[in-house]
Amino acid sequence: MNISLDYDNTYTRDPILWNVFIANARGLGHKVYCVTMRSPQEGIQVFHDLSGKVDNIYFTNRQAKKDYMFEQGISIDVWIDDMPFFVYQDAADRPAMKVTERSLHQF
Repeated sequence: MNISLDYDNTYTRDPILWNVFIANARGLGHKVYCVTMRSPQEGIQVFHDLSGKVDNIYFTNRQAKKDYMFEQGISIDVWIDDMPFFVYQDAADRPAMKVTERSLHQF
């Protein structure tokens, strides 16, 4: 099984949990990929946290994750993402959100 794990506000919310998950999934023969909307230039912390833990790290540079991974020749079976609409939509396609004090607590 190919599993995609988002980085920002997914992996970063509980790295200990996700490190155990990644190790267990890979130990059972599954592939775990970090797929993030970040650009490679924004990836220093991602590489620091996940290099050697996941099978590969993919930076979509704001492109929809499913399309990007298809272009890489990888079909993802399970998407783990706090913002699942970005699996199917480019970041530019997402309507602007009104920022309120309440919405800031989501990040």
